[in-house]
Amino acid sequence: MESNTWRDEDLLQMKAKGIAVEQVEKQLQEFERGIAFENLKAPACIGSGIMKLDDNQLQSWVDRLEKASVKKVKFIPASGAATRMFKNLFFFLEEFDSEKESLQEFIARTRKNELTKFFHQLEKLPFYEEVIDYAQLDKKSNLDDLAFPFVQNLLNEANLGYGSYPKGLVPFHKYRDEILTAFEIHFLEAMNYTQNEEVAHLHFTVAKKHLDKFEKAQAQIEKKYPENDFCVDYSYQQENTDTLAATIDNQPFREKNGEILFRPGGHGALIENLNQVEADLVFIKNIDNVCVHEYLNEIVDYKKALGGILLEIQEKVFQVLKKIDAKDPEALAEANQLLSSCFHSEEQIKSFTEAKELLNRPIRVCGMVKNEGAPGGGPFWVLDAAGKASLQIVEGAQIDANNKSQQDIAAKATHFNPVDLVCGLKNYQGEKFDLLDFVDASKGFISEKSKDGKALKALELPGLWNGAMAHWNTIFVEVPLVTFNPVKTVVDLLKTSHQPQT
Repeated sequence: MESNTWRDEDLLQMKAKGIAVEQVEKQLQEFERGIAFENLKAPACIGSGIMKLDDNQLQSWVDRLEKASVKKVKFIPASGAATRMFKNLFFFLEEFDSEKESLQEFIARTRKNELTKFFHQLEKLPFYEEVIDYAQLDKKSNLDDLAFPFVQNLLNEANLGYGSYPKGLVPFHKYRDEILTAFEIHFLEAMNYTQNEEVAHLHFTVAKKHLDKFEKAQAQIEKKYPENDFCVDYSYQQENTDTLAATIDNQPFREKNGEILFRPGGHGALIENLNQVEADLVFIKNIDNVCVHEYLNEIVDYKKALGGILLEIQEKVFQVLKKIDAKDPEALAEANQLLSSCFHSEEQIKSFTEAKELLNRPIRVCGMVKNEGAPGGGPFWVLDAAGKASLQIVEGAQIDANNKSQQDIAAKATHFNPVDLVCGLKNYQGEKFDLLDFVDASKGFISEKSKDGKALKALELPGLWNGAMAHWNTIFVEVPLVTFNPVKTVVDLLKTSHQPQT
């Protein structure tokens, strides 16, 4: 589409968002030609791209982090709403009619089997007592009579309104004398990352409309833990990272009022937010991936170990880069050894320039759990256009479903990406990297969505831990499955990792 075919209103809309016309036209071209799938070489596994720690190594790297004088920040993507978590409950409110069928008949008819688990274990949910008390419901009521008012009072904005809350502020864990949200649990984790009198730094990416709720919750948490010193920052996904939506025939999708539809560009847009963080180490973890107190020490130890590994390898990299600057004749051999042993590179570098280009990059240490069938990304060896292999986290949408050899490689994957990263954002001279220099802009996603009953194509930017970090130096480490406890639907709160034992 040529620039002169845009309406004046379109140009004003783009300007208001801070999006250049050239950027929009480039996105239309991406819809036209499609986005290339990844070229998998092999799954990463123990002994081939994934480290496995024994107990002595674990403690050694925990100690390494605890002794280091570095600024640590916990970076938590937290803009997600709880709507999707309660999807089946919203469906229940819309479709259930107690005068026409029983609860059991409704579940059988709609095949929403998750509702059976939800309603038959209501008392184990962290918000059970709150809903009962708020709505003055009788716990002894027949389930057919209790179900609808319970869900209605839980979700509707006129009542408790958790259906429109950010997921991070929905009750997750109930102990005898307190209820914790995922937001508060991240504060507890951050406290455990710090030593002695250190400040616990946290950075949450949130939806602008929810900032007030988060700040009020933060004030309550700081009052609850007066002996701890927290420094909390918030940021929003920037509007200029929104992407154009297209029709099925690759034209701009327009809303009923004629405006172009722009959509959030996915979590890959958060590389802009991460790029603004001032820290030596950044710990990244999704807002809903938390656990009850019983598992906290193990989770924190492994996260510290990932940080210790990063510091140790980073120190070696920095030493070699300083030797390269000094034109030390041993530097090239040491650079090759580092690239091979730490980053599993197959390249043999022959010049100081090449060595510096490959080593002077952000480093990420990524925890990987054993694959137990959960949907999502995993660690793979990926070939670039020049046939060079590197370690990458690959999402299912990036693998060609019609290519048998690629699907065979994907089927052999032994590990799964739980989004458990520690990142080194500074170079050997103590300067911040510009993280946008290390993004592979070709690694986005195109998915099919709908709006107002019409099909559309949505473009997601290169994922935060996929294409947005494609040119980082990467280390994969196996971590226990207990470190992966996402709450995708409300019944996940009934799993052991979210049910306190005391």
